[in-house]
Amino acid sequence: MKEKKNVYVSRDLSWVEFNARVLDEALQSDVPLLERLRFLTIVSSNFDEFFMVRVAALKAQSAVEGQHPDNSGLTAAQQVRLISRRVHELVPLQYRCLLQDILPGLEKEGISYVRPAEYTQAQSRFLETFFMNEAFPLLTPLRTSSLGKLPSIGNLRLHAVFHLRPSMDIPEGALADFLEGAGVSVSGDSVDSSGAAVRQLFAVVQIPSSIPRVVWLPDASGKRFFTLLDDVVLAFAQRLFPGFTIEGRLLFKVTRDADSPVDEERDGDFIAAIEEVLANRLSSRPVRLLCTGESPVISAWLLDRMGLSDQDIYRVSGPLDLSTLIDLVETPGLDHLRNPSWNRYWPARFPEDSPLWDTLKATDLLLHVPYQSWEPVLRFLEDASSDPGVLAIKMTLYRTSGDSPVIRSLERAARAGKHVTVFVELKARFDEERNITWVKRLEEAGVIVVYGIARLKVHAKILMVIRREQEGVRRYVHLSTGNYNDRTARFYSDLSVFTSNPAIANDATLFFNMISGYSAIMGMKYLKMAPIDLKSTLVSLIDREAQRSQAEVPGMIMAKMNSLADPEVIDALYRASRAGVKILLNIRGICTLVPGVKGMSEGITVVSVIDRFLEHSRIFWFQNGGADELFLSSADWMPRNLDRRVELMFPILQESIRKEIRSLLGMYFEDNLKAHRLTSEGTWTRLSPSGSETPLRVQERLYLEEKRRSELQEKEPQRDFNVRRH
Repeated sequence: MKEKKNVYVSRDLSWVEFNARVLDEALQSDVPLLERLRFLTIVSSNFDEFFMVRVAALKAQSAVEGQHPDNSGLTAAQQVRLISRRVHELVPLQYRCLLQDILPGLEKEGISYVRPAEYTQAQSRFLETFFMNEAFPLLTPLRTSSLGKLPSIGNLRLHAVFHLRPSMDIPEGALADFLEGAGVSVSGDSVDSSGAAVRQLFAVVQIPSSIPRVVWLPDASGKRFFTLLDDVVLAFAQRLFPGFTIEGRLLFKVTRDADSPVDEERDGDFIAAIEEVLANRLSSRPVRLLCTGESPVISAWLLDRMGLSDQDIYRVSGPLDLSTLIDLVETPGLDHLRNPSWNRYWPARFPEDSPLWDTLKATDLLLHVPYQSWEPVLRFLEDASSDPGVLAIKMTLYRTSGDSPVIRSLERAARAGKHVTVFVELKARFDEERNITWVKRLEEAGVIVVYGIARLKVHAKILMVIRREQEGVRRYVHLSTGNYNDRTARFYSDLSVFTSNPAIANDATLFFNMISGYSAIMGMKYLKMAPIDLKSTLVSLIDREAQRSQAEVPGMIMAKMNSLADPEVIDALYRASRAGVKILLNIRGICTLVPGVKGMSEGITVVSVIDRFLEHSRIFWFQNGGADELFLSSADWMPRNLDRRVELMFPILQESIRKEIRSLLGMYFEDNLKAHRLTSEGTWTRLSPSGSETPLRVQERLYLEEKRRSELQEKEPQRDFNVRRH
């Protein structure tokens, strides 16, 4: 009998559907108002990055002759069309939510968005003064060429375009000279009904990003009113063009191609190569145009000059660029419109007043952020930087915060004479500039900095401290699913383990030697490394589960990750399902596997949880005939992670920690309030508790459990003897 052909979903269409689930969270009336607005801003910023990277790449592929379909059976051109169609469905839903739910809801709370047509006389006077004093000095009408070529328009920057007509009788030659001096010139000619040429004049003005976009208005009524900077510029733009009438105006933002690769051959000047890529992004090929305002003449002119088609333009009926409305979300004094505060508790098993060294000699420690504080990681580094027994620190850095305490600790350690080696990934997309800054600071402090590996990104998260003790030199290792970023640790859900296990420490030493270039590729006992043996290990673990599965005792796999798209891993999961293995997958974002297909994936369930914290941990559990194994990893099951990045997967060897992680992993498949399930048709369905089911929200359950543990710890009686001395 012929085996059923495996089925896959387009990776990029699956990613669009992830954003549909994020948008669905914004549509939920039980979510606090400003949190709903936050989800809308996340959708916008996600689509910005998606079009810059993925759609740009698909467009480049579609321009190549003889393109072949991907695993989903779609060519790049077909995917671009389907993406456009679906995003054109989602954007109106996004704006309907903003205009019909969020803004009216804010108004009921005494916070009103005032559009230019609604300005009172007092507000107009205030805004005119604001415009002339704050905005006007920063605004410059941008010059076009005599053929109507667009001026320099930065990627993701808000711009306004004005269609102008002279309001006075100026001779033709004088008009051209005047326009040239004013920074505006002829964009091209159109033809009127008699066939005579009609001159079209346009001016492009960039909205300053140095001024907050949300402009609060004075009012004595006890209510709060705000407008947007771009509204103010549009309302008072006439001040920019004396002697001209504004026939039309349009606000727009262009998304440009950010998929250009780094020149990997420039090893001698790699930072310069990165900086060149950053500069090119500002003026690279346009991919998408967002605009608001009624001016067909302007929008047609922009599309023509940018080389875009109708499928690339997104006209919206409200404020453009919702991602920048995060300023409104974070306005002080509006806590009642946000999620209730959840504390980040100090983990019960971690010593509060002493370094971890002695504790880690006796036991491994698990950290689960943001339910637990990320402070132990910072404390670990701080103690290492000041402890006279510490000889060396080695770690990887992929993304970290703007004012990173991690960087400060590493600088202190180097200045204290410790041997500090840091592997900074300069190719971390959209964090390149920040990472270049860290490289320069670290090198100035005496840190040995490795810029990553040619043609691979170092995405592993590992830190090792080497300390001289009475018994000899001991190594302490921290392995994590998430970045060394104190800011994202407040709202990304990640797991990490501290250990002094000698076998893990030996593997960590080999790993650092390999990525520094001073060792040949070597096999490690416990750590599995991409692109060397991580994928093959995963496939072997899945196949082993299929081989050990029996009708009476079926095998079982549970896994949680951000994305699943690697065909080899998916094929192994399909094989395991056909062998009777029960497979539970919690996938936050992309999933190209199709579950529930008869004869192929009947035993596979896929769910996705979207809630207040971004699910970022990667957990893989295999039943293994009763001798279960559990792994954490920095890697998703994606070709880029398994084939083109340096990643780590590490086992949880301590039984108590394995049981704890296995328990929390199971909860992710019980959530019926914030979860969606993937159907065999490739669509996602939001789950809700049935009549007999107890409502369960996994993030809330995990928070309450951590809160209970913390409270129990506080109530425990003091165990030390109270010794009295004379």
